[in-house]
Amino acid sequence: MPDLLIELFSEEIPARMQGAARDALKKLITDGLVEAGLTYAGAGAFSTPRRLVLAVEGLTAESRPVREERKGPNTSAPAAAIEGFLRSTGLTLEQLEKRADKKGEVYFAVMEKPGRRAPEIVAEVLEGAIRNFPWPKAMRWGSGSLRWVRPLHSILCILQDEAGAQVVPLTVEGISSGNTTEGHRFMGIGRFTVTSFDDYAAKLRKAKVMLDPAEREAHIWQGAQNLAFAAGLEVVEDKGLLTEIAGLVEWPVPLLGRIPEAFLALPPEVLQTSMKEHQKFFSARNPKTGRIEGFLTVANIETPDAGATILKGNLKVLSARLSDARFFWDNDLRVAKAGMADWAEGLKSVTFHNKLGSQADRIARIAALAREIAPLVGADPDQAAKAAEVAKLDLRSAMVGEFPELQGVMGRYYAQAAGLPEAVADAARDHWRPKGEGDSVPSEPVSVAVALADKLDTLTGFWAIDEKPTGSKDPFALRRAALGVIRLVLGNEVRAELFHELAPAFFRHTHRNEISNEIANMRVDPEAYFAKHLPPLSPDQSEAMFVRQADQAEIRAVREKHYPRELDLLAFFHDRLKVYLRDQGIRHDVIDACLAMPGNDDLTLLVKRATALSDVLKTEDGANLIQGFKRANNILTAEEKKDGVEYSFGADPKFAEGPEEAALFAALDLAEAKIAPAMASEDFPAAMAAMAALRGPVDAFFTAVQVNSDNAVVRRNRLNLLHRIRAICGGVADLSRIEG
Repeated sequence: MPDLLIELFSEEIPARMQGAARDALKKLITDGLVEAGLTYAGAGAFSTPRRLVLAVEGLTAESRPVREERKGPNTSAPAAAIEGFLRSTGLTLEQLEKRADKKGEVYFAVMEKPGRRAPEIVAEVLEGAIRNFPWPKAMRWGSGSLRWVRPLHSILCILQDEAGAQVVPLTVEGISSGNTTEGHRFMGIGRFTVTSFDDYAAKLRKAKVMLDPAEREAHIWQGAQNLAFAAGLEVVEDKGLLTEIAGLVEWPVPLLGRIPEAFLALPPEVLQTSMKEHQKFFSARNPKTGRIEGFLTVANIETPDAGATILKGNLKVLSARLSDARFFWDNDLRVAKAGMADWAEGLKSVTFHNKLGSQADRIARIAALAREIAPLVGADPDQAAKAAEVAKLDLRSAMVGEFPELQGVMGRYYAQAAGLPEAVADAARDHWRPKGEGDSVPSEPVSVAVALADKLDTLTGFWAIDEKPTGSKDPFALRRAALGVIRLVLGNEVRAELFHELAPAFFRHTHRNEISNEIANMRVDPEAYFAKHLPPLSPDQSEAMFVRQADQAEIRAVREKHYPRELDLLAFFHDRLKVYLRDQGIRHDVIDACLAMPGNDDLTLLVKRATALSDVLKTEDGANLIQGFKRANNILTAEEKKDGVEYSFGADPKFAEGPEEAALFAALDLAEAKIAPAMASEDFPAAMAAMAALRGPVDAFFTAVQVNSDNAVVRRNRLNLLHRIRAICGGVADLSRIEG
């Protein structure tokens, strides 16, 4: 069985495209070979800046012959039907067979395709892959029509077996395949012939090319660590930068340089970002002081002076870049020490969104909301409001203008320079978080208050102007913002009814042109706030609006009438929470069972309930109790519908017949006595355990007792008893929503 080696040699491929290109080459070729009838034992893809490589082991020498029979129309069918069948098979009428069938005589097409040799199939598949390669961006050059990421120079394609290596002949836009390649652009040995993958890899190494990107990464990292250690420094880890650099060099040579003393006073984040973004340098830090004092660059060539000339040139460019950074830093510090008033004024002319006002308008809303949220997270309201007012001012700084990824980081430095409290400065840095799935969640109260206010203002704002995510489109990253709120609430165990935070936030968006800044920023009681500005509610409705224990149907009716956007956004949070909890191992039906309960806008309470229910359902008692509950619920629902009455009162143990029925009464009394105080104290595990303990008595009851007794009094009593099962279990979660 032959082995296949393919190399597509070109000008430099951008590092960011190489990983996807390796995967695409492997998939296009292997899928094409399999579809054509070949099999293979294994395949591996590699890349360097100037080549994409695929090695396929154990390829079959030819495809198997294929015999296909296809049933056609009846021999008496209209001519048009028969002609259509002939066109689909590519046969003539004389080549069709006539066979007896249930419906009479029908035509059959018998098509035999002989096996094809591997070189023929490989050439066909490779040409198709080259012409249809999915580059994010491609170019044409010369007079040809081929599009490739950079000009393609040569195609190496060989099949090697016991008899030796043979070139697979193909030509693409004047480029004919061969068995030669070349090594490093400067340290290579010219073009050379290869006979197998092992021969190819060995000769490339002699020509100063490390083929495997993983090997290049390991070589760079180990070399950088060794150089840093010898200089008393340590390398700041950056896996993304490591992968990028490995895609820029074919023969990596790490080199260590020192940052001039004049720049060491710059914040370490500025040094690190400037060197990474502008020059692809690793940062080297002094482990004793934490200062960034050195840089590690990776050359693509060995030099007689051990890289001294390269380092000298890099240091010259680095000094120019860091001089710019120091200029930005010095100017920004002057503005910060003066109170950042210039930046605040500048944000008035920066539009956040044409329907949501300026950045200054947004900051005012966030500050007001942060003040309201502060008591819920244990933060000082004045500090939370102040932090919100200054948190985004660094957007006007020269440093963040140059390096947008430093927003927040620089805000902390500038807040400190302005003499603001550490909690306010930390909030300027942390209120952006969490930015993504792997980002940590802030825990300091002021930071949490501002981070929540920021994300809630964004969500309510875009909901207010009906710019919600649709399908896969989410241009304003609202799903990420909602997940950020969820992680902030759960990570800090924030106890808050989210609905109450949404209504004032929506009001600030919808009335931003009608109310003054004083009203928008004042601290208001929610009920008084709604009473003054929102549709009037009767006293009973108002009480139901704000008392969690009130009748949930009434609360829902009031909210649906007056606050549809708030409910819609709350549903969006619930959808995001389902995704988040599913990743934590909690089933969607468990979440639905808990969402149906009162207090579902208190996300911390909701997750505590869902976690406890999920845990109890993993036990045998919990899983079996669900079946008993559903049986009780189904019988009760059917009988209530048939009788036209609700059996919800009057179950009396004196009408119990037999020990199993009496035992169920006793078990329900015991469970109710345990569940009620457990739910009141939000001890959901205890409540779930008490509920699960009903499994045995419920099973025994249904085994021994016929609910629909001939005695009408006993029947009614037993149906009321089933209602007690439903009510007691339903007080913990809506078990009717549990699947299975």
